[in-house]
Amino acid sequence: MRSTELTVRRQIMVVLEHGEDFYTGLAEACAKHDIRSGYIPSFVGGFRTARLVGDCKPLENPDAPLWEEVEVEHLEALGGGTLAWDAEKGQLAPHIHVAAGIKDASADGRVSHLLGATVQFICEIPVVEVIGAADRPALTRSRDPQLFGGEVPILGFGPHH
Repeated sequence: MRSTELTVRRQIMVVLEHGEDFYTGLAEACAKHDIRSGYIPSFVGGFRTARLVGDCKPLENPDAPLWEEVEVEHLEALGGGTLAWDAEKGQLAPHIHVAAGIKDASADGRVSHLLGATVQFICEIPVVEVIGAADRPALTRSRDPQLFGGEVPILGFGPHH
């Protein structure tokens, strides 16, 4: 178990509009406001299409990371996640999960890691910025070489885990 105290700096509201790409719009908003780490307590919106981590066949190793994806259409979504800085790539590294109902399938649900999405109508995302010492990102994302050969990006606190 790891934990740290967070210092909240600002809160912004991001509204993605019809046809926008979820991750592109989120990255642009965070860049505009110079947000390098934070969290999204919850967001609501509709997706025309979404790519989620998932597979339709039995998993060979349920403990291993899954990189397969499924695409679903016409969703109402509720989600949240963390925004950390990937120093190796020099960019924001969001980690977002969603619970979504498929509108034309009696709102049957999907819950998973969000790989990508196109907004349908609107998506409203409150972002809470957190800061570290000397205005460094408080949250970082890097790969742990001991965890499945470095395949899984994990959340860290400050410049080092």
